[in-house]
Amino acid sequence: DCPGKEGTGGRKRNLTLLRNKLYMGQRRRTEPVVESTTTAGDHGNLRRSQSDRTEYSQKLQEKMAPQAVSFTPATSSQEDEEEEVSRRMMARRVKIITELMQTEKDYISDLDLCIKEVIQPLRNKQIARFDVDGLFSNIELVHQLSAKLLSLLEEATTDVEPPMQIIGEVFLQIKGPLEDTYKIYCYHHDDAHTMLESYEKDEELKQHLRDCVQSLK
Repeated sequence: DCPGKEGTGGRKRNLTLLRNKLYMGQRRRTEPVVESTTTAGDHGNLRRSQSDRTEYSQKLQEKMAPQAVSFTPATSSQEDEEEEVSRRMMARRVKIITELMQTEKDYISDLDLCIKEVIQPLRNKQIARFDVDGLFSNIELVHQLSAKLLSLLEEATTDVEPPMQIIGEVFLQIKGPLEDTYKIYCYHHDDAHTMLESYEKDEELKQHLRDCVQSLK
């Protein structure tokens, strides 16, 4: 009804149509670009996916590397502990061998004193009622065998590194003579003890024994 209003409405409709045409034209112009970009994006995503996998693999290796290294101290610690145990066992073995040899030396020294200070003097007195060999049995053979055993032990340990000291072979070597000698000594032990008790009841014989004991002191 109002011409002015119709002109204004027509202009608005024209502007709306113009905007729609511009929008559609712009859309058509940008669609190939969007598709191209999308395609490129797919390749980029592919490349990025490969890169991600590579990066993940590298990070995984980095994470695993410290763990692999961490085993080294543990292994080293275990080896150190085993070496320490081995050293303690070897030190104990050396100590036992040393004590064994010292005990044998002391035993030989006692036997030597007994032979020199008791047996020989009693034999020299030639007491008719005193059976020296019956009282002391084969103690001189025991002394000789003990000296042989000590000699073999010294030979097995002198100038020989502790791990190479084969002590068992010494006892295997002397096993037979040890059995034969001590078998006789032990067999006569009870008789010798009974004989000593009877000698202690005789004042004269008892005095001879006392003199020998005093010489040992």
